[in-house]
Amino acid sequence: MSIRLRLPVRCLAGAALPAFALAAFAAPDTPAAPADGVPRYGARLERFDYPHPVQLHAFESQGQRLEMAYLDVAPAGPANGRTAVLLHGKNFCAATWEDTIAALADAGWRVIAPDQVGFCKSSKPEGYQFSLDQLAWNTHALLDALDVERATLIGHSMGSMLAARFALNHADRVEQLVLVNPIGLEDWRAKGVPYAPIDALYANELKTDYARIKAYQQKHYYRGPWQPGYDRWVRMLAGMYAGPGARRVAYNQAQTSEMIHTQPVVHEFDRLTVPTVLLIGQHDTTAPGANRAPPEVAKTLGDYPALGRATAARIPGAKLVEFDDLGHAPHIEAPARFHAALLHALGSDVRPPAAPDRK
Repeated sequence: MSIRLRLPVRCLAGAALPAFALAAFAAPDTPAAPADGVPRYGARLERFDYPHPVQLHAFESQGQRLEMAYLDVAPAGPANGRTAVLLHGKNFCAATWEDTIAALADAGWRVIAPDQVGFCKSSKPEGYQFSLDQLAWNTHALLDALDVERATLIGHSMGSMLAARFALNHADRVEQLVLVNPIGLEDWRAKGVPYAPIDALYANELKTDYARIKAYQQKHYYRGPWQPGYDRWVRMLAGMYAGPGARRVAYNQAQTSEMIHTQPVVHEFDRLTVPTVLLIGQHDTTAPGANRAPPEVAKTLGDYPALGRATAARIPGAKLVEFDDLGHAPHIEAPARFHAALLHALGSDVRPPAAPDRK
């Protein structure tokens, strides 16, 4: 059963919602600008503004009533009749696609950007069995509810693992597959990264704060000096870990960390049957779990130039676009260049709006 609630999240407080929805959004008042400078957001990222109205897809899954938050943005120019679905990474949200949404909408696309269950403005369930297959099924149900027959899937980081799983399970619904700096181009366990149980991952997640998030992103995500615009996304994540729903946020994050480690898609890339493009910043070094691996193993992980080329060779007919001077999040680091390449890969004749690269 699917129920569509088409209201911006910021308007929900006065709406007549079921008790489960009201409970999920309930959060005590907290200072907008606490002394340490890190905002306190609720478990569903309350008080963090998205660039477009947030809508809710209510559904039942694994015996629970859940909600997926999503953005559904109409073309800003003449419509081309195509729909792009943007799938965020593990340390990202639908909002981090802000520039990409603008570029695609200006080029005539309808753009749908969901927050997956367990992330950002969507439900943070208890006792949920997270899997890429389940998240793909949830996304499939969302597209059914929105009457989207076929779409181009654009996944980033963990979202690329999810996009690949969706394309493997539901190829008839995928017009084109775009993978942006995917994680999971290698099987970390097979390479020697030891398994970590969810309890250990949870204990580590509870230590997450602004400084740790920024240090990790400085090391892996961006090439060159830190830019002020990056801080918005660090505060977005840190605010959930600092807020009243921190433990639920941390536990769902631990569950999804275990998910990406134990459910590789790399061994199935040769089964993909949809047109595929890889857009890869060559200075990415992201390799989840590398900190648990022996040093001789860790130094071999996250070699994106080699991984991108090997993956493009494995996926039938895949095309590879390399950004020599960018890292894990090229759509944030250099939006103008990234979106020009993306629209070219998608066959769009409309150039994206002029947005300066943040370098």
